[in-house]
Amino acid sequence: MISTLLTDLGYEFAQNALIAGTIAAILGAIVGYFVVIRDSGFAAHALAHIGFAGAAGAAILGLSPLEGMLLLTTGSGVFMGFTGDKVHRRDMAIGVVLSMSLGLGTLFLSFYSGFAGQARAILFGDILGVSDVQIREMTVLALLSLAALACFSRRLLFASTQPRLAEARGLSLQALSIAFMVVLAISVTLASQIVGILLVFTLVIAPPGIALRFCRSFWAGMIASVILGVIGTWAGILLGFITNRPVTFWIPLLFFVLYLLTEGYSRIFLRSER
Repeated sequence: MISTLLTDLGYEFAQNALIAGTIAAILGAIVGYFVVIRDSGFAAHALAHIGFAGAAGAAILGLSPLEGMLLLTTGSGVFMGFTGDKVHRRDMAIGVVLSMSLGLGTLFLSFYSGFAGQARAILFGDILGVSDVQIREMTVLALLSLAALACFSRRLLFASTQPRLAEARGLSLQALSIAFMVVLAISVTLASQIVGILLVFTLVIAPPGIALRFCRSFWAGMIASVILGVIGTWAGILLGFITNRPVTFWIPLLFFVLYLLTEGYSRIFLRSER
């Protein structure tokens, strides 16, 4: 089994999978940390489904799915950031937008039947099919996103935890919201390349959600989130090689089990300590 695994890891597609998984896991864990703090999980969910229509429409225009998703999710992210808290008070409206996006994606698929195989990859991920070009694109996007997030992370953290005080001190909550939603859109797009649109929560929500159960300081939680994201992604990829089962089954399963263990431990031991 070990020899077979080592043989598989010698192939370029396996190495690309590990590299792409690492990039998506790091960006997803860092951005997801702010998502959990800001309680913006539904926004991330919405952007993932909106991206499906963008990816499907990209085939008609001759673009790559990544480019189509990026265009539509970033545009939607700007809109959601511009409306600010109003979006969070309109869950029904977001649900309608999600349904419409999936409907558009289905319509686009009917125009281009050759896209059916790519549609499956978009919905459920195709980490073993990541190319060198996609890795370069993911690297550039991730670095730009992290650089942008680093520029306003302190203000974003302040605005996320103390919004009224931040606004009183002159911070533009709307500008921060727009900037963050654009970074979130990019993160969701990259994560979907690994685990698919339907499972994008795995890399964006699970690692920071688990880390925040134990870590109280900002940096400890952020580092723990990144470590969990990378280790979980790598373990899922390796288990996929060993068992010859989909990687997008193993990665969510690992985080689900880890989440259950975390919840059980926090409820039994941490509560008893209090």
